Amino acid sequence: MNSTNRTVVVTGIGATTPLGGDSAATWEGLLAGRSGVKPLDDARYADMPVRIAAPVAVDPAEVLPRPLARKLDRSAQFAVIAAREAWADAGFTAPAGEDASIEPERLGTVIASGIGGVTTLLDQYDVLKEKGVRRVSPHTVPMLMPNSPSANVGLEVNARAGVHTPVSACASGAEAIGYAIEMIRTGRADVVVAGGTEAAIHPLPVAAFANMMAMSKNNDEPEKASRPYDKARDGFVLGEGAGVVILESAEHAAARGAKVYCEALGQGLSADSHHIAQPEPTGRGIAAALQNLLDTTDLKPAEVVHLNAHATSTPQGDVAEVKALRKVLGEELDHVAVSATKSMTGHLLGGAGGIETVATVLALHHRTAPPTINVDDLDEEVDADIVRGEPRALPEGTIAAINNSFGFGGHNVVLAFRTV
Repeated sequence: MNSTNRTVVVTGIGATTPLGGDSAATWEGLLAGRSGVKPLDDARYADMPVRIAAPVAVDPAEVLPRPLARKLDRSAQFAVIAAREAWADAGFTAPAGEDASIEPERLGTVIASGIGGVTTLLDQYDVLKEKGVRRVSPHTVPMLMPNSPSANVGLEVNARAGVHTPVSACASGAEAIGYAIEMIRTGRADVVVAGGTEAAIHPLPVAAFANMMAMSKNNDEPEKASRPYDKARDGFVLGEGAGVVILESAEHAAARGAKVYCEALGQGLSADSHHIAQPEPTGRGIAAALQNLLDTTDLKPAEVVHLNAHATSTPQGDVAEVKALRKVLGEELDHVAVSATKSMTGHLLGGAGGIETVATVLALHHRTAPPTINVDDLDEEVDADIVRGEPRALPEGTIAAINNSFGFGGHNVVLAFRTV
């Protein structure tokens, strides 16, 4: 098929997060301002400086058959659960081919993880040391591969147009969705299952992030630990889970009578080229990504009424993001309702762009911006309209929303969506 510039829409959503085992429960938790952060009761964390995290609300063992679950890393388990919900929500009743409304050769998957099967790798190394080589699982390699979530979802839905896994740290999930939009826009696929997943709540990643001084050490008040924009913020809280959307060409969706949540306008990309882990303090790279989005889509700043911010609760990163927004949007930022949902879910690393895209899509669909919790004393440098305390109604008419995701290495991804 020749290159085209087709309209892309969102026709299905799915999630499993610290707030709920599906997208509906997650959305309910976001609107209620409920924190998913909990103490880590495992004895392995007892002497660590960080003893809190945001685990999924519903363990995969309660959802997936045991024979399947034992062959999947936790990150792939989350992806499969979220993808199954999204696939059904989009109205598909079977894998491509069996469901006659989509051909396998016109279906792709792009599901990313920032770290991949790290828990499998670490746990199986422990098995090797403690029990010997014969006890190492033969499923270890396909479980620990970073492309395992996307590949397993591809097998589930019979995707043959391409199965991809972009890895860009905490921007991975958003980059996956941006890549999927381009697959459809350029004619490579009619439907793409896209999103992000992460499962890194394990002593080694927790210790490593803690030693980088990147994580909150507010162990005594877990639910208050993730506090974007607050003066007392001291780092992010590690979360886990997955968020997946079904992206589809508008023509294909119309032909099969699918419901449409919103239009997926496109992505803006840039790199900071500043530091492997620290954000560029002026927000230069973030501004470049946002400007790239405006330059490559028909989005107008005046249309943007909502933004799901990256806002991890790090002292430098939160401010740099707002500086970038002000630089590009100018006075138009004043009418943008900014939500920082990591205040409730924690930071899902490569899964963040997935679940925050689900939240952004639902915010447009319901015309409601979820609150940011734990902002007791707003940082004076945060020159933006932060939705605090209660959800906020969004305007009627045609409106747009943005989802920001940034990652170690200086990766910047900005996604935009608009009502139809």
